[in-house]
Amino acid sequence: MLSYPSTIPLSSRTLNHLADLIRQHRSQHRSRWRRLAPGRQALLALAHLRNGDTYTRLAAGFAVGVATAWRYVQEAIVLLAAVAEDLVTAMRRIRRLAYAILDGTLIPIDRVADQKPYCSGKHKRHGVNVQVIADAAGRLVWASPALPGSAHDLTAARVHGIIDALTSADVMTFADKTSDGRSCQAAMVAAAGIGKAVVSR
Repeated sequence: MLSYPSTIPLSSRTLNHLADLIRQHRSQHRSRWRRLAPGRQALLALAHLRNGDTYTRLAAGFAVGVATAWRYVQEAIVLLAAVAEDLVTAMRRIRRLAYAILDGTLIPIDRVADQKPYCSGKHKRHGVNVQVIADAAGRLVWASPALPGSAHDLTAARVHGIIDALTSADVMTFADKTSDGRSCQAAMVAAAGIGKAVVSR
C-alpha cells in the first residue's frame, strides 16, 4: 500500500485547541495508555472532519485499527460540541455586528438505516441540515445542531429559535434566495418583525 503526505486547510491553533481538549479529557478520566498522543488524535479527527478522510484511510495512515479511528473521531466531536457556544451566548457577539449572514447548508453523510428523514429532496442526497450565522467577512459566528436533511431551512430556523433570537437582536440580516425564488430566511426575519432582512441573489 502506498502512502503520501497531505494537508488540512486549518491553522495550528485549531490543532492545538483540540489537542488540549483531548489532553484535559484524558487527565480528568485518568485514561490509560492510548495508541496515539493527544496531538496525533487531534490531527486524525481534523483530517476526518475537514477533509472527509474515511476511517479506513485514517486507520492505515495513523497505524491504528478502523474501530480505534472511529472512536478517536467520536471522542473529539463530543469534546468540541461541549465547548461550542449556544445561540444565546453567540447573540451577544452577533448584536455587535454591522450585519449578519444567515444561511442553511446540507452536510453530506453516509446512508443510515432510517434513510428517509436524511434524504434531501432539494439536494438529491443524504445529509444533515445545519443553519449558519456568519459575520460580514464570512467568518463563522454560530452553527446550529444538525437536523435530518429533509428539514426545510425555515423549519430548522424555527426549531433552533433563530427567529426569536434575531428578532431580539435587531441585526440587519442577509440571506439568499431558495431555488423557487423565495427567500426563506429573509421572509422569516421580516415576518418576525425585524424589518431589516436583505435578500441577496
